[in-house]
Amino acid sequence: MKSIRVHQPGGPEALVLGQTSVPVPGDGEALIRLEYAGVNFIDVYYRTGLYPAPLPFTPGVEGAGIVEQVGASVSGLTPGTRVGYQGPLGAYAEYVSVPVDRVVPLPERVDTRAAAGILLQGMTAHYLATSTFPLRPGHTCVVLAAAGGVGQHLCRIARRRGARVIACVSTEQKAALARRAGADDVIFYDRQDLAAEVRRLTSGTGADVVYDSVGQATFEKSLEALRPLGMLVLYGQSSGPVPPFSPQVLAARGSLFLTRPILGHYTLTGEQLQSRAREVLEWLGQGDLELQIGLELPLEEAAEAHRRLQGRHTSGKVLLRI
Repeated sequence: MKSIRVHQPGGPEALVLGQTSVPVPGDGEALIRLEYAGVNFIDVYYRTGLYPAPLPFTPGVEGAGIVEQVGASVSGLTPGTRVGYQGPLGAYAEYVSVPVDRVVPLPERVDTRAAAGILLQGMTAHYLATSTFPLRPGHTCVVLAAAGGVGQHLCRIARRRGARVIACVSTEQKAALARRAGADDVIFYDRQDLAAEVRRLTSGTGADVVYDSVGQATFEKSLEALRPLGMLVLYGQSSGPVPPFSPQVLAARGSLFLTRPILGHYTLTGEQLQSRAREVLEWLGQGDLELQIGLELPLEEAAEAHRRLQGRHTSGKVLLRI
């Protein structure tokens, strides 16, 4: 089967197209013939070695397709079922074998393209807004990279829960996407001071929570934008990791809270993953969430997909067509 392999960590050129054997599903696993794979920043972290993985490996932690075969002791999932999955590495390939508790059967109104486009980013936005800092009416949240895949879903879920949304973007085009997703106000990174604008928009109070996926370039301003006892949810680092700092900084700026969550810890059990995935897919089918595909390329162009993602030349979701 065709697959993308990483033999040594590096730049996009480390993504090499090759041929590997079709995996055999083990006990409790399902073999999926993939039709689409989602491209996410976590794939970049694995490719560069920031997140270590045994070499060589096939990247990709999200995909959708058709169940081809199931292993022993699998019940309730049969060949021919349309499914999505999220979790184990291996989605940049024609086939992947994964534990069935990571596999989600798709409702009729959601096709495999949409499932591969929304599972990881939709569930990320879901846990951020419902579990890490459960938003409610009266809250003001700041969403950085608001025109990105997670950002747009986060804006929609925040509005769904009654919160005020301040979106941060880099261009007018991305501002339009953020407003369409439900942003009440927009701040431009490149021409406005993030913290000063948040304080102006909140009459000097600051935000209850800042959802920051950018990291190094925005960390200081994200802290400054918070009200006393506010929370900075640092869930990504597209501009690089945040350097070490003294916890006393949190005390000096208002006894702030800082957390660095990842989706894996909010979907530790199959029940947790299935519950979040079902709700996200239900919202998508009902139109409460909207999937914005920013770029779709064939599997052979995985390196180009990574270049565009890292270069901030995309908005919405990036997909590989298998």
